Order: sequence, then C-alpha cells, then structure tokens
Amino acid sequence: MPRKPTKRRQLLGTRPLTFSSFARASCMVRNQISKSKLMKSHPKHEGNDFIRNSPEPQSESSDSSSSDEEFEEVQADFAFFDPKPDDFHGVKTLLQNYLDDTQWDISGFSDLILGQTTVGSVVKVEGDEDNGVFSFITALNLARYKDSRSIMELKEYLLKVCPDRDIKNDLKQLLEEQAFSVGLIVSQRIVNLPPQLLPPLYDALFDEISWAIEDEPTKELQDSFRFKLHILVSKIYKLKNTNHKKKATPETEESIIYVKAEDEIFHKLCLWSFCFPLHVQPQTTNELKGYQLMGIVMAVEASKVPTFRDELKSLISES
Repeated sequence: MPRKPTKRRQLLGTRPLTFSSFARASCMVRNQISKSKLMKSHPKHEGNDFIRNSPEPQSESSDSSSSDEEFEEVQADFAFFDPKPDDFHGVKTLLQNYLDDTQWDISGFSDLILGQTTVGSVVKVEGDEDNGVFSFITALNLARYKDSRSIMELKEYLLKVCPDRDIKNDLKQLLEEQAFSVGLIVSQRIVNLPPQLLPPLYDALFDEISWAIEDEPTKELQDSFRFKLHILVSKIYKLKNTNHKKKATPETEESIIYVKAEDEIFHKLCLWSFCFPLHVQPQTTNELKGYQLMGIVMAVEASKVPTFRDELKSLISES
C-alpha cells in the first residue's frame, strides 16, 4: 500500500461550514482563519514520510455570541504530527465537554490518545512557539483499552444517556461482546479551524488504520485495528420538541444543524443513532434560539468508510 499521498499545495479560504445558508450564518466563528497551506507531516513509518493535504476546519461546538464582533483574519500554516506527551494539555482542553459536564477520567483518556502514535494525528501551527493543539483525531479499540478507567466510564456514560431500549441493547453488545472489532473515533478541534483540513485529516486516520493492520509488530495489535464498526460521540443543534430517535425519512435542514460538517455524512450512513440532552448549553445567536444543543451517538459500519471519504471530499470542494 502506498505511503505517500499525492502532494498538493494551495492557499485555502475558509468560511463556516454546515449545510444551508441558515446553518452557515448560525455557525460564524469569531476569529476566521482565512488562509492555510499544505505542510509536510512527521513520518509515521521509518523511511516513509508523506505529505498530507492542507487544513480543514469545523465548528466543534458553535457557541457564537454577538454577531457584531469584528472578524480578524489570520494566516496560519497547519501541519499534522504524531501525538506526543507534550500535547497532553492541548488534547485535554479540546476534550473538556466531550462527555458534557460528566466527571470522568479525562486525563487518562488523553493519555490513551497520546500513547497511540501508530494511528492518530494532532494538528498544530507550524513554528508556533506555544506548540498549541488546534485539532486531533484518533480511533481507539474499545477492547484493547477495556481496563482503562476512562474507557469504563465512557461506556457507562453512553449506556446511561441512551434513551432507546432496542438501541441500548445493540450498544451494550458493541461495548462488551463485540468490542474488539469496534473503533471509537474521537475528533475534536477548535471552532475556527479551516474546513479544508477535514478530508486530509480523515484520510490520514483511515490510511493509518489500514497501515497498522499490516505494520504493527504483533498479530494481536494488527487485529486490534480490523474494525468492523465505528462509534462516534458528537453534538448537534436540534429543533426543540423534536423526536430524539433517528427517523427513517431524512430530516430537513432546519431540524438539525450539524456542529461538525462530517457528522451529516456519518449520520446519513450510520447503522443507528440516538440523541440525548446536554446539561452544558452555550450562548447562541438569534438564529439558534429555537434550537437545543444535544449529544449524538452514531454507529457506522467500517464498510461505509470509502463512501464517507468520497462524500466528505465532495462536500468540502463544493463549500
């Protein structure tokens, strides 16, 4: 399998990315990063360094306040790196509201993410003295880390917030009996990271999963990346007083606003999903006054990944 994706270099303009003019307006960010360039990443495999596409942004949790604020344009060169211990505080900060206001082992969870360097990336600004983490992505095998307190608490939380009995039974199977073939995709970022980073970021993740199946030193580690299904925990804005269960018919653009652009694709492709209320509610714009920020959990079959990658590229190129 090739280890050197096609090299591309381009200046990227960014704008808030969702799926309707209304949604775009509601997800405006205060500090708009308007230009970014392709940067060379650290090699993931000895002797096989590779180039990853330029940045892609997404609103992590759009809590925009006043629309009268001035926009500041910043030019930034983003690069992808292997996670390392120095990234602990940046990763932990991005995880602050991952499980709402739950008290859980977020430090231990951050350590798991940073300890898995074969699969996973952090996004930083090249040459930044503060070494700040603007985004990260990883996929954790739920069985491999089953003895971690953070994973046990995460599983307990997901089962507690699931409102649907049938889905809860399916979820429990995935978290327990079938956990060895389940990958938890965790992707967190600042609200104003440029959207053009999304396709290369997810391409890097899924490519690394494929490489790990071939390159990990033991069969047990190789098999731990043979995912049959992925679980994602994210957030959406949903019209108040709407059904929490995923409906068979597609919902209108106005009924759901996706905080992360890729979540609309995951939601469309998922095997099942459920929503649940969050205690932490950000300040919102007038356009979002009729909406409630909610948690969403999605189960996506690994066989859908190629379709997801193609649709994500199309979505970003059209935005």
